[in-house]
Amino acid sequence: MALSDFDLENYIRAKRLVINPIHQDTVRENGVDLRVGDNIARLKKREKLFDTKGDVEVEDFYAFERGDAFIIQPREKVLICTMEYVELPSELMGFVELRSTFARCGLLLPPTILDGGFKGQITLEVEGSSFPIKLYCGDRFAHVVFLKLASPIGKPYAGRYQGQTGVTLPRFNKK
Repeated sequence: MALSDFDLENYIRAKRLVINPIHQDTVRENGVDLRVGDNIARLKKREKLFDTKGDVEVEDFYAFERGDAFIIQPREKVLICTMEYVELPSELMGFVELRSTFARCGLLLPPTILDGGFKGQITLEVEGSSFPIKLYCGDRFAHVVFLKLASPIGKPYAGRYQGQTGVTLPRFNKK
């Protein structure tokens, strides 16, 4: 069951769902809007192999930026963090989508799921359009639809991205 604005406001008021900072226009009809944070990581074009099981310096494949605005070049892939810190209770999960205004500009956001028990800022991968697009810190950019699970999760999320702040690069378990 997807939560309505009424349900979401009750979860937030009871501090069962945490969204910080929260703005007057954060809670929408059937979800919440999240804003562009103040830092991104651009994926670099490299000839070096990114070996997900090997000895690789993940940071070598990304260029970090901090600012009030960012230009996403055509077909460029970037990681963007949300301004908001969120905490989900174990009976909720969320689907993160790009707001349709940005999708209509040609930006792409792969499906992103927030697991019950997740806590932190959200890092999203965005692919550029066919023309450069300037995004501003604080823009309502992503929309999260929350679903109430049939029963609370037995093992709430406690994975490698728990508690992340800012743009968080991929983390792999090395053998």
